[in-house]
Amino acid sequence: MRRTPARRLLVGVLTLVLGLAGVLLAPTASAAGETATFTKVQDWGTGWEGRYTIRNGGTVTITSWRVEFDLPAGTSIGTHWDAVRGGSGNHYIFSNAGWNGTVAPGASVSFGFNASGPGAPANCTVNGQACGGGGTQPPGVPGNPSVTGVTASSISLAWGASSGTVSGYRVYEGNTAVATSSTTSATVTGLAPSSTHTYTVAAFNSAGESPRSAGVTGTTSGGTGAPGTPGNLRVTGATDTSISLAWNASSGTVSGYRVYEGTTVRATVTGTSATIGGLASCSTHGYTVAAFNGTGESGRAGPVSGTTTGCPIGPLPRHFLTGYWHNFTNPAVELRLRDVPAEYDVVAVAFAEATATPGAVTFAVDPGLSTALGGYTNADFMADVQTLHARGKKVILSVGGEAGRVSVGDGAAATNFANSMRSLIAQFGFDGVDIDLENGLNPTFMGQALRSLRNQVGANLIITMAPQTIDMQSTGGSYFQLALNIRDILTVVHTQYYNSGSMLGCDQAQAYTQGTVNFMTALACIQLENGLRPDQVALGLPAGPGAAGGGIVAPSLVNDALNCLARGANCGSFRPPRTYPGIRGAMTWSINWDVSNGNNFARTVRPFLNTLP
Repeated sequence: MRRTPARRLLVGVLTLVLGLAGVLLAPTASAAGETATFTKVQDWGTGWEGRYTIRNGGTVTITSWRVEFDLPAGTSIGTHWDAVRGGSGNHYIFSNAGWNGTVAPGASVSFGFNASGPGAPANCTVNGQACGGGGTQPPGVPGNPSVTGVTASSISLAWGASSGTVSGYRVYEGNTAVATSSTTSATVTGLAPSSTHTYTVAAFNSAGESPRSAGVTGTTSGGTGAPGTPGNLRVTGATDTSISLAWNASSGTVSGYRVYEGTTVRATVTGTSATIGGLASCSTHGYTVAAFNGTGESGRAGPVSGTTTGCPIGPLPRHFLTGYWHNFTNPAVELRLRDVPAEYDVVAVAFAEATATPGAVTFAVDPGLSTALGGYTNADFMADVQTLHARGKKVILSVGGEAGRVSVGDGAAATNFANSMRSLIAQFGFDGVDIDLENGLNPTFMGQALRSLRNQVGANLIITMAPQTIDMQSTGGSYFQLALNIRDILTVVHTQYYNSGSMLGCDQAQAYTQGTVNFMTALACIQLENGLRPDQVALGLPAGPGAAGGGIVAPSLVNDALNCLARGANCGSFRPPRTYPGIRGAMTWSINWDVSNGNNFARTVRPFLNTLP
């Protein structure tokens, strides 16, 4: 959220699946003093987030920096931040922004980006020097490998030579090196008949190893062999006591399929579907599936998680509308809290502020707002909270926003956050807390803080989250981790589906454009298919012109997206893998902008929520 009409626009296409990995390539000191260290922050299979840290190891302040590197064919950068991007083709140049070019001795700055494809940077320089401080650089990525021959026990490969100095090549199956060669070919031996294997190749020298090539798959000859891995394991339905699954058939000879929860077989079937019964209501389970025959068992497909129905939905309607109320002035209309339109079920007061005590927050009516309203005091505000309570509404305090600097990074800060929020709840009558941190979030300690707060306040505490779209693209992200870590006490996540650019949804089929039904449904599907219950997912959209820099939609399209998710009706070209009748509702930034635009959002969306299952 933001105090001005638009928040920072993230531009680009993010390619994502699930996962988290970190690879740190440590530099040595350079003659010029500066080094640039690359970290792969997270990796979701077909894409990844990278970060370069520029450190001044010299004795003279650096006043500008420029990092250059190459990416292999098939790998490209989409979104970036904290740097100015240049270059052409697969050669990338990142220079300092206007505010982070000066680096004192011993200090460091960083910039980041999201990339699609399997590769990693190579041939890196910083200010014209090798990023690691000079000397030999690791080789470039080898050319794509091909299978040149098979026997019943071996697969032969060949690939294109790498650029740079090459001592040899390693052939990998997964993360295991299965062959080493000084030429551009190798034969992997000792394999089972009719077994399928996928290989990548990396070049190496004294400075390190190159990024790995694209994969190639080969199958040995002879024998029956174990079946191939099943495809597209998915949840197809749930009741209070069961979860239904389906998958695509395996290749090869198949006798049947085993459904696993962890290492325990939960079902054995001959078809490509199964229903796991006898489960507790509102319980979440993770499954994999493997095919088998007389020779052996395939690799496992999945995992995929599902949640049984019957979850309690707390002190709120089955479907509800949330809006943010400005405790500040901007071009939108100023409102006393009691003047919030009746269509809003939950009012999120924006925002709590950080104090000098790490993690602690405070709140008071903004002096500028008080003046604009002709005198509006804390006492007036508290009386208005009680007025909304009398109308059956809930009022929660939002922490963060685009300008927020609240940080909960250790156990002491978590305690300070919980205790200070508890005091504000007691003082002002708030019903809960909204987490809207846009400048860093530690899922471990924020989760600790929220659990402590709930223990103090009780089970009716409302806990909501308002992550940016980018924050909920992968379960490896900090916001998604927090949501999953506290899902037993979490009320709802209303992701901000705006100011996002174009992104892939849960189908990985194409980049969906913000401001469309496809964008809202395909991206909500990521959360719905990866651990959050439908009653914990809501759609966050801007209230109209002025409220955001991109992604503004007609309120009727929000209704279409909700209808698609709940009933499978009014969908765009993207259709979710199943329906989610419990989808919780919608959120808008903001009530003030909605009133400025004739209250069209609330008057269109809130009545429609009453029609949902």
